[in-house]
Amino acid sequence: MQETLDWDPLLIQRYNRPGPRYTSYPTAVEFLACEDDQHELQAFAQRDPQKPLSLYIHIPFCAHVCYYCGCNKIVTKRREQAEPYLELLKQEVLRKRALLKQARVEQLHFGGGTPTFLSDEQLVDLIEFLQQTFDFSDASSADYSIEIDPRELRPNTLTLLRQHGFNRISFGVQDLNEQVQQAVNRIQPESMIRSVMAEARELGFRSINLDLIYGLPHQTLESFAETLSTIIELRPDRLSIFNYAHLPERFKPQRRIQTDDLPEADEKLAILGHCIKALTAAGYHYVGMDHFALPDDELAMAQAQGQLHRNFQGYTTHGDCDLIGFGVSSISQIGDYYLQNQVTVDRYEHTLQAGQLPTMKYRHTSNEDHIRRYIIAELLCHLSVAFDDIDQHYGGNSRELLAEDIERLQPMVKDDLVQCDGNGVTITARGRLLVRNACMAFDRYLHQHEQQRFSKAI
Repeated sequence: MQETLDWDPLLIQRYNRPGPRYTSYPTAVEFLACEDDQHELQAFAQRDPQKPLSLYIHIPFCAHVCYYCGCNKIVTKRREQAEPYLELLKQEVLRKRALLKQARVEQLHFGGGTPTFLSDEQLVDLIEFLQQTFDFSDASSADYSIEIDPRELRPNTLTLLRQHGFNRISFGVQDLNEQVQQAVNRIQPESMIRSVMAEARELGFRSINLDLIYGLPHQTLESFAETLSTIIELRPDRLSIFNYAHLPERFKPQRRIQTDDLPEADEKLAILGHCIKALTAAGYHYVGMDHFALPDDELAMAQAQGQLHRNFQGYTTHGDCDLIGFGVSSISQIGDYYLQNQVTVDRYEHTLQAGQLPTMKYRHTSNEDHIRRYIIAELLCHLSVAFDDIDQHYGGNSRELLAEDIERLQPMVKDDLVQCDGNGVTITARGRLLVRNACMAFDRYLHQHEQQRFSKAI
């Protein structure tokens, strides 16, 4: 995997248009509404019982609203609201478990919302319930992770998580600058971040990720460089550096952010450029799509070995698993099916109480969808795809099928961002930051939608 990234701000700005992040293909905007759970029942019935499982648990609650957030969440100070939700969650788990002939789990992820909104007792109860319900792998490669808001940790939370098998954690940091934190209503001092990082290291979590966001109000190149310098000193195993997309018409909390306080496009681009140079100099490997990892982290190693995958959890080392989601808005990927749960607690509860799985949307993928999903995943994960490999996997003549798509790539070919020949498609060092644009050429659904439904590539 090439380590060099060519930095050309003018070229990046020219190609910087909205597009999907391709955590699935077809993307979630292509999912279809369904009136019952028959599609999901069919997906479970057709599932290959030899495939291992990846479980996603969605905890939607947050005690505080972060103004930049676009997640599906419930902001409340009433901790007691979690208890009836957890009972519903257990109902869903038992109902889906009954449909599985084999339940070997190799990956578990708690997301949200803020999973640590739950009390330590609730977390332990939920984890032990899952461990009693499924067969969890004890292999060294098993991946059990949780997203954590550092403000929502009690003295024993990390210890309990580690004792119950969690081996990877992700802390939401976003920015260490106090003025930026105040503007987005997320106050967490540098001392807090240092403390939780030190504790996680001492407890032996094998991989620690930190999330940062660039493009937030009052950020400057100078201020973010100070934040990044501290983060590099803390040496997380992985870093996710996301571009803030200001869409106040879609996400109500963002209306509290003053547009005039946001950095200009040139400043945002300069921040991104500095991140790439500073992290590369510090020894981090650019995995792709906002993600960096130390060379000895599993994510970087999987990419080097050609075994990296991408799904609704982003880049992953367990792409051979069927992904089963639990909780409001969670998404499952089972065989040829994508399935999304109801997005409100009321509808989620109503369908469960009616004796059904809480399915709201689905997508049954075609063979052509599989081909295009494979191409997009290979480009995002490994920067190249070979026509012969496509034909071997899926049959047919991919060169003929993709002729129009290759034609759409020609402007990127002329700009030396992509190389296309009789063998396949390769992303150049100059094009790595714009790999989403290359993927968009193979998305046969994209032209049917307004691009404003997606965030910009950079």
